[in-house]
Formats: sequence, C-alpha cells, structure tokens
Amino acid sequence: MIGASWAGRRKVTRPIRFWLLGTVLLLILAATIAVFAGSRPAAAAGRKPDAVRWVTSWGAGPQAAGRDTIAEAGFDNQTVRDIIFTSVGGDPIRLELTNAYGASPLRIGRVTVAVSGADGALAPGTIYPVTYRGRPSFQIPAGAQVLSDPVAMRVWPLEELAVSVYLPDQTGRATYHLDASQVNWVSAPGDHTADQDASAFVVPTTSWFYLSGLVVRSAQAVGTVVAIGDSITDGVNSDVGANARWPNDLARRLDAVSGPTLAVADEGIGGNRVLSDSRVFGVSAEARFGRDVLDQPGVRDVIVLEGINDIGFSPVMAYRGAVVSGVSSGTAVSAGQIIAGYRQLIAAAHARGLRIFGATLLPFQGAGYYSGAFDGVIDFDQVMRDPADPLRLNPAYDSGDHLHPNDAGYQAMANAINLAMLLPR
Repeated sequence: MIGASWAGRRKVTRPIRFWLLGTVLLLILAATIAVFAGSRPAAAAGRKPDAVRWVTSWGAGPQAAGRDTIAEAGFDNQTVRDIIFTSVGGDPIRLELTNAYGASPLRIGRVTVAVSGADGALAPGTIYPVTYRGRPSFQIPAGAQVLSDPVAMRVWPLEELAVSVYLPDQTGRATYHLDASQVNWVSAPGDHTADQDASAFVVPTTSWFYLSGLVVRSAQAVGTVVAIGDSITDGVNSDVGANARWPNDLARRLDAVSGPTLAVADEGIGGNRVLSDSRVFGVSAEARFGRDVLDQPGVRDVIVLEGINDIGFSPVMAYRGAVVSGVSSGTAVSAGQIIAGYRQLIAAAHARGLRIFGATLLPFQGAGYYSGAFDGVIDFDQVMRDPADPLRLNPAYDSGDHLHPNDAGYQAMANAINLAMLLPR
C-alpha cells in the first residue's frame, strides 16, 4: 500500500507565536555549534563482528508497524522485494535482517540478493542466495536483528540492489521502515526470491520490510558516517526512486573523491524526535542511538539533524518562564531539555571515540509548525534559507510544504558539508 502523504500526517491544531518560537529555535541552534575534539577507535564496539573490516553501505532505521499499513497486516506465504542503494562497493557483503518490533519469532524461508532491474525485476545472472549460520531458512527472535553469512558478491558504489525475503508463515505485525522514497514490492503467494522477472510481485509499496542494513568489506572505505535524523534525513518529498536523499548525495560526493572514502548510512526516520518515543515515528534518537548509530560496522563519524519535531509536536514549550503554544499533541518540552538530549548523544558518541557533528535545523516558517557541544557544525540553515526571508526555506529548495526540501534542496544540503571535515587528513 502506498503510504499517505507526509503533509496529511501533520495537521495544525493551534497557531504559533512565530516571534517567540523563533527565539527558542535560535537558542537551540546556538547550542549545536560549540566545538569539541574526540579520538577515533580502530572499530566501534557492538553486536556486529569484524567491524574493523566492514562498513555499512546502506541502512534504514527499523520501525514498529503503523496503523492501516501493509506492515500492520503482515505477510503469509509471500515474498517481499526491497530495493536499496549502495554508498560504497565491496566484496563480500552481508545483510542485516530485522525483527526488532516483532511480537514472536520470525521464520525466514529464503533470502536472495541481486542487482536490481526495472520495476522489481532482477538483472540476469546476478542472483545470490543468502544464508545465516549456513542455513537458507532460519528464525529471528522477537526483538532481534541478525547479520547474514558473507555473500560472495561484489557490489559497486551507487548501485541499486534487490533483496528478496520469503516469509512462509503468518508473520503478524511486520518490522519495517515506513518512508523508503522507493518503490518496493510484495508478491502473490509463494517463494519468489529467485524469480528474475517481476510478474509475481503484484503490490507496490513505498516501505522497506525486514531489512535494516547492507554491510560490505571495502578496500576504499576507511569507515562509515552515520546520518541520524528525522524526515529530512529520511528524504521525505524527494522524488521516489531517484535516491535523492541528502545522504545519497553525500555518498555521491564522497565517491567522486580520489583516495580513501567513507560509507554513508542513512538512519533518518520521518517524524522522529530526540526525546520522545512514538509508535508511528519510531523510538527517540536517544533510545535508538546505540542500535542505529554506535553499532554500525566501521562507524567513524556521526551527523545529527534532529529537533524540529520535538518543537513541532510539543503542545507547549517553556522559554525563560514564558509558555509558547505548539501545534500538535505531545509531551511538552523545553529548549533546555532538547539541548540536554543532544548532550546525551554527544557523550555516547565520545564514549566510543567517535566524532559527532551537529547540523543546524532548516528554516521552517510557514510549515505546519514553526516556532553544543558537537565536534563541528554543518550549517544547513544558512544554505537553505530564503535570502528575502531567512525564517523560510528558499523557494528554489522547497518541496511545497515549507518544511521538506525538494531534490535540489537535498543536493544543496549535501554540497554544504565540508568533506575535509569527514575524510582522513
């Protein structure tokens, strides 16, 4: 099922006092630009083995099934085919499969990976079986994720792959990633993991299912930069199927640089908040930081672009004794609480010896809601603002909702990142 539009999920309930929320926003942005220094370990500790030799070429933050979605209904004797986009190439590869929000063990009947063709088809001669502990069929415990055995497949940078997962039993609510900005596929009954053509894949969807990572052994990549954030990092309102999210554009820039490079893992979740959990928009950045960031193979640097939803979903925000009306139901937060949340992420990253960069929030006056201590700053606000009205997105970069960039805007964001800040000197 094609997901509902993002604009339809964000309804204004109360007017905003722009001048005061603007002051709050500036306070939060100011807290993101103090500079700290941090060392890097040879590899991040975590559940995934061989992190020093492996990097995350693609990632997607897992979410619990939303209401009125395919994920809520689950699957039974069906195959899902997820289309993903690599940041770096390598050989061999491994897939991370997830049952993070499953209520019971998930039986996987068979998995394949191939180079993606058109409209859900597979490129001839590129289909590879995927196993876990030597078995083509296996179970993933409720609440768990597993990393497959190495697959002797070479993938290239900036390449689309198709991962097909056969689900022989009734799954119950599925773990998924809601906004993929990519057309994926669900089959008619049966195991269609080895089908080169797409005739059995009858239901298009813009969500990914049961897949949270692609790990590659790369001779070129010296590590992984993880982008954690909300819908803007997730690429909402970018052209579906164009791989035009700003982390994709950052991967393209890194790929064009000669010498050592970095893999890019996009861990944005639409609607996500720094402080508060949501069934629809995922657990908070604080809660998922270990799983989605610290445990990524080869993680070296972190970019944080999050906080707009903490402001926008808050019914009231306290600022120097004043109460500022918000625009949506939710838990009231203060600017100080959001800043404290940033500091927790920073402390967790530094405890692993990682560098963490804060990105300034984009201008968002006119959207449905409006209103430090990092190792460096990425000033998206300066790049994306309207020169004639700095509180608004530049019309050339506005997808139309005054909050999410269009493809040109996401490219401008990627171009604003100083690669020398990330790449080894």
